[in-house]
Amino acid sequence: MRLFDVLGPVMIGPSSSHTAGAARIGRTARQLLGEAPMRADIGLYGSFATTGRGHGTDRAIVAGLLDMKPDDPRLPDSFALAEEAGMEFVIHSVELRAAHPNTAVLTLEGKRRKLSLTAASVGGGRIRVTSIDGVSADFGGDANTLIIHNEDTPGCIAEVTRALAARRINIASMQVFRSAPGGEAVMVLECDSHIPADLEPQLGAVSGIHKVTCLNVDDTP
Repeated sequence: MRLFDVLGPVMIGPSSSHTAGAARIGRTARQLLGEAPMRADIGLYGSFATTGRGHGTDRAIVAGLLDMKPDDPRLPDSFALAEEAGMEFVIHSVELRAAHPNTAVLTLEGKRRKLSLTAASVGGGRIRVTSIDGVSADFGGDANTLIIHNEDTPGCIAEVTRALAARRINIASMQVFRSAPGGEAVMVLECDSHIPADLEPQLGAVSGIHKVTCLNVDDTP
């Protein structure tokens, strides 16, 4: 057990799962969208739905979408700040099967991109992303992460690993998910060092790759 697991995250309370984790879900979704969302549909499941309002889950997710970290003192005022920023949002309950009780389903729309994401707050402020744009996934956003949306065709994985090797970026873990053979796929590569932004357009130009997102944990708002 880590000291972090005992003490919990630095945050605006009251709950590491319902508040800090919720803010991380919102901020991770914004980072994956790659821009400020203009509209957000926020579905809450399980205890997020039943006790979320009292724990500030709704305000925490909206704060994350505004690029606030869990310890941002503005978090309780996120609804008003979202209105000032011109971000429209709706919050409602959803029903899911076999999902973690602290799960959020987000559908975001920015000026250039759209994103759907399902993620759970699993305790101590930690999260697990379980779905991106309808394709299963499984990562926590605790490491510098490269997310690739691509066609399930030969050569895409090789192009990605070759580009990382050329920059001497070591891959700590790699997962590949697909909707069906030959269908839509998602690669999730957790890396040991910062992923440069210029990797996005380079890989985005590769045939069969539709979307590239760098999620660097050392980025600041």
